[in-house]
Amino acid sequence: MADRVPLDLGEPASARRKGCATGFVVLVFGAAVGGLAGLVAGRTAGLIAFVVVAVLLGVLVWAMASRTVWLEGTTVVARTITRRSVDLVTAERLELLVTDVRGARTIGILVGSGRRSVSMSLAVYSGTGGRELGILVLRKLADIFATSENTAGLVFSELLVAQLRAEAKGEAAPDRPLYQLASVAPAGRLAQRLKPEAVTRFVASLD
Repeated sequence: MADRVPLDLGEPASARRKGCATGFVVLVFGAAVGGLAGLVAGRTAGLIAFVVVAVLLGVLVWAMASRTVWLEGTTVVARTITRRSVDLVTAERLELLVTDVRGARTIGILVGSGRRSVSMSLAVYSGTGGRELGILVLRKLADIFATSENTAGLVFSELLVAQLRAEAKGEAAPDRPLYQLASVAPAGRLAQRLKPEAVTRFVASLD
């Protein structure tokens, strides 16, 4: 059995703080819905509405917070409530995805085969700093993408190699390829896929 290589950018302490804050928001929203239902249909209906909303939102938040992604051989695996996996070598779809949430931009790769798809984050940036996957993980991903049957795999491999080269030179985050790609994505959109041709031109322009 292949070793599991975590693909995690999160910080445990930060995740706990976000979880507490999100839980508070869920309770407030549930209470608001329950209060409205109570005014219209009575106290019992309001209580039922509060419980239903709080439970449904709580499960959703828990599923997102407990999401884990790892690399197992050449396969990327994501587990929330269910488990999904896609082999990076035979993946039919390879796309760069940028999400923008409260000024923090996360750049990752969306991989898919058939109806299955998994997104894995490569780096998250805020201001002029951020967090990135470790050198060994990026190197492993670059090697796997170099053997991909998808033509986009080689482009992604070269992108990750350029990222590793920039890090080895000690370049600041704004001078690294992943940061630059995340920055060119238009602001104001929660999630967007970068056009493959634009990514290819960008990679070709790198030294």
